[in-house]
Amino acid sequence: MADELYKRLGVSRDASDEEIKKAYRKLARKYHPDRNPDDAAAEEKFKEISAAHDTLADPEKRKEYDAGGQFAGFGGGGGPFGPGGGRAQAGGFGGADFGDIFSSIFSRGGGRGQAQEVRGRDLETEVPLSFDQAVNGAQISVTVPKAERCQTCHGSGAKPGTSPTICPRCEGRGIDAQSQGFFSISQPCPQCGGAGQVIEDPCPTCGGSGLTQQTKRYKVNVPAGVKDGTRIRLAGKGEAGPRGGPPGDLYVTTRVAASPVFKRLDDGNLEVTVPISIPEALRGGTIEVPTLEGTKKIKVTPGTRHGAIQRLRGEGPPKAKGKGRGDIRYRLEIEIPTELSEEQSEAAEKLAEAFNGANPREELLRKAGT
Repeated sequence: MADELYKRLGVSRDASDEEIKKAYRKLARKYHPDRNPDDAAAEEKFKEISAAHDTLADPEKRKEYDAGGQFAGFGGGGGPFGPGGGRAQAGGFGGADFGDIFSSIFSRGGGRGQAQEVRGRDLETEVPLSFDQAVNGAQISVTVPKAERCQTCHGSGAKPGTSPTICPRCEGRGIDAQSQGFFSISQPCPQCGGAGQVIEDPCPTCGGSGLTQQTKRYKVNVPAGVKDGTRIRLAGKGEAGPRGGPPGDLYVTTRVAASPVFKRLDDGNLEVTVPISIPEALRGGTIEVPTLEGTKKIKVTPGTRHGAIQRLRGEGPPKAKGKGRGDIRYRLEIEIPTELSEEQSEAAEKLAEAFNGANPREELLRKAGT
């Protein structure tokens, strides 16, 4: 057990303070819960390395541990993370020094005296498309109201001629860490609100936020073959980050109008309902059908049943990632007139006589025992 904490961080017993810190930061980035949501194993690993770092990064605790003391997971003769084997909860993650983690992972440069960069919000908007635009692709414009960098202070939030100063409480880390025993609880710094900076003389235009509300217009290249509800990402076109932080992204959701002719299927193909007459169903023939680029002819085989499917391959919309085109399926539906002319009635009588009164339900009734 004498080397247990060193093994957790992957360093030797004679590792320098810098080597321990470097190993800890590397593992913290890998196993941090924000990067591994709903991963219990990663969370457990994160707790272990945090507890190990809490001891080995403190000269006094490390000295006592090397001498056989009880720190970071061995106190009270119990199991890991606290006396008696219970898991000590510090900020929700068993003693993790979040100030150190956040400053090393999420702040600019990772050291003290440097303000954190906060990413701007992602934005979403919808755009209407005609069926033809969705099938063939198009370039459209979207107008988005958003928070943009203030032109007066250039995003700093400070009045021109002045500059923000490093928060004296958190030294620019934006995190206020308070020790409780061998663990520490971290929360956003109450003095700077987590920004790492304080503004003594705010910009008169933005009031110190570094942002102003503006309206921006962007062109969106809609790829051919998009469906209703497709999301297109415009990187960096979201809201600007406060006080010079990087912008978020803009997501454009397509709303495709229905076609009066073509029905979009879940498999990416199209379907068209084509009415055919009784003689065409009986005798067969060649009929003209619509396509995305005009019309084409397909054959109707003699004796075609109602609902039969014919297919034109490669005549449908483009597939995703340039993988060719889909198909158009033609559902043939026999059109039955609701009223017959005298001539049609006579023809129907002759047709019935020609079939010698054949009953197509005879076999069905026989099977049913009636």
